[in-house]
Amino acid sequence: MTETFDPDWLDLREPFDHAARSLDLAEQLVARLPARPKLLDLGAGTGSLFRWLAPLIGRAQAWTLLDADPSMLDDAFDAIADWADLNDWAVTTPGRAMLVHTPQGAWRVEGVVADLAGVSTLPLKGHDAVVNTALCDLVSARWVETLVPRLACPFYAALMVDGRAAWAPAHPLDRAVANAFKRDQGRDKGFGPALGPRAPAVMAATFKAAGWQVETATSDWRIGQAALGMLRAVVEGDANAAREADPRRAENFADWRDDRLHAATRGKLRLMLGHRDLLALPK
Repeated sequence: MTETFDPDWLDLREPFDHAARSLDLAEQLVARLPARPKLLDLGAGTGSLFRWLAPLIGRAQAWTLLDADPSMLDDAFDAIADWADLNDWAVTTPGRAMLVHTPQGAWRVEGVVADLAGVSTLPLKGHDAVVNTALCDLVSARWVETLVPRLACPFYAALMVDGRAAWAPAHPLDRAVANAFKRDQGRDKGFGPALGPRAPAVMAATFKAAGWQVETATSDWRIGQAALGMLRAVVEGDANAAREADPRRAENFADWRDDRLHAATRGKLRLMLGHRDLLALPK
């Protein structure tokens, strides 16, 4: 069973994800897609990647949103319908699918519930691209090694953490929190020991060893002073994860959290959090 995420957290991070993703890599992916592409989104959550990438594709297309949590897929369909309404696009629901009727063509969306940990049972065939966001730092090296030989189409992974973080202003406990947080990132998230910040390098090396063409690009979150809700969420998340990884320093991490929340409330805190995107193309 894979780890689940709060839809409110996914909604909060969505604009930062959209601003961070590498447009260059996405455009390279789009250029490789056929006239009416079919895309499989692994760990689709509330459909954030669809809402960002579908307009870039800009033509008739079909998406399969795959997630282990059926309630998350329900949230995805609701969010897509609301997003379509904001853009004055009609939505119809033939059968179990959703059609978003845009001036660029109809965008078909369906949901599939599946445990992502079972690579051999994932419906990887019949798609023109397999895509995902914030998934590959949760999986294990073994999961990646099992996945790659089963792929025959472009693979796009956005927003893998890479271990870089820069708080401004600096705090004496930043390094201790970061080190403990990295240990937490390596725990088993349902796929075996998680890659965490090693994900970009491990993913790239595995695809290259299999003969794929691989490109990566930075996709850093830049969370400014005005983004109080996001800053609070990251501070609380980092402090909680650090405490779980190193309970002996719980009091230190609580002090760090309190100092950071105070600075954020005063409009005196900013954060750059490092991520990388990856595009792997079969030769």
